[in-house]
Amino acid sequence: MIPVMTIAGSDSGGGAGVQADLKTFESIGVFGTSAITCVTAQNPDEVTGIESISVELIQKQILTVVNSFDVAAIKTGMLFSQEIICGVAGVLKRLNNAAIVLDPVMIATSGSNLLQDSAVEALKHELLPLAKVITPNIPEAEVLLQRDIKGLAEARMAVEELSHMFSIDVVLKGGHLEEGKDVYDLLFCENRLHEYVLPKVKVDENHGTGCTFAAALTAYLALGNNLPDAVKKSKEFVTNALKYAVKMGKHQPLNWSHGC
Repeated sequence: MIPVMTIAGSDSGGGAGVQADLKTFESIGVFGTSAITCVTAQNPDEVTGIESISVELIQKQILTVVNSFDVAAIKTGMLFSQEIICGVAGVLKRLNNAAIVLDPVMIATSGSNLLQDSAVEALKHELLPLAKVITPNIPEAEVLLQRDIKGLAEARMAVEELSHMFSIDVVLKGGHLEEGKDVYDLLFCENRLHEYVLPKVKVDENHGTGCTFAAALTAYLALGNNLPDAVKKSKEFVTNALKYAVKMGKHQPLNWSHGC
């Protein structure tokens, strides 16, 4: 089994963050390891508290894992602060083989801020140059571009602009686009636009879909898929996890075991 890693925050509700990443890894068939950056008190409705882990301990988590496992791919999620971003980047710069999938987690589904304003520039300059691909949603892409993105035509321009701006492959997740009955995800790589379209799944909540998509992409890349195929499989994984979501109390979390 191929080892992979998530560097992200812990979601006490189990629907996003490290918990969602590890469930995704296991479902797809890779061995998940983790470095926790923050502990959050949250459920799908709200984030009531965030405490960050020390940069030193985050770095130790990463190094202790990669010194024992041949990690094939690494996903970064919630990093929260400039200090954590710089600390994580400092370690990742030493790793030559692992493909890095950067999910620029900024805002929770509930609307809570998961990345401090001062950390955005550090994300751009310290981590983006290390990544194989980034996976922003529309609001995150708007922060990176510093402008609004309205509609599919502007999203197509935005994904290409982001790719050229940062010299990196970009997946623009389109769940926030209002495009009728379909959901469009866009990939720009090797100077070409790829579009992935599946019918929208009608659900009451979609907590954790962004984390799950990026974790699936990490897993499929580790298994040797090329980027366009990995994006296609990741989109299908998230769609199925939504389609087979199970009612649990007042929530309906993703069903990772039905993602494949």
